[in-house]
Amino acid sequence: MTLFSDPTCPYCHRVRMVLAEKKISIDVVDVDATDLPEQVLEANPYATVPTLVDRDLRLYESQIIMEYLDERFPHPPLLPVDPVARANARLFMYRVDRDWYSLMGRIVHGDADESEAARDELRDSLTSSAAIFGAHPFFMSDEFSLVDCCVAPMLWRLPKLGVELPASAAQVTEYQARIFEWPSFRRSLSDAEREMVSDLA
Repeated sequence: MTLFSDPTCPYCHRVRMVLAEKKISIDVVDVDATDLPEQVLEANPYATVPTLVDRDLRLYESQIIMEYLDERFPHPPLLPVDPVARANARLFMYRVDRDWYSLMGRIVHGDADESEAARDELRDSLTSSAAIFGAHPFFMSDEFSLVDCCVAPMLWRLPKLGVELPASAAQVTEYQARIFEWPSFRRSLSDAEREMVSDLA
């Protein structure tokens, strides 16, 4: 089993968190998302990372890979067994991508005005969601889950994105402190990610 992963990509980072939490033995091949090797181009028609190759199986799109790993290596489970709770977890992941990762993309790839507007929107959205971060030890759960694997890489990159949370977002920063010390998060960090500026690192 091989994972092609860009060491700076948050989508790759969340797959690496799943691997670390489940202690899965796998070859992680660092690649540059802007200059992908032929192996990735052959396996993935969209030419993106992360890309997982498992014998004859080729998977892309981080959430699909994460759920595959969770089902193939069921211990510890990272999605609830109950269908309603599992559906809610999937909905949370969808909203994290749609609401927060989309803003992160606009910060990174937009022009100056668009980046600044997205930066403000992301800060305000996280701040208004502070109570959600404080409701449970993990994101909307008493147990570490795939949702945390989605949220944590984005939060780790806030300083690099120029997003500074206000004092009123204390529950978000408290969650950051907890999740950034979680063993699988620490193990999942690439050297490039360790070098990212973070007051909470």
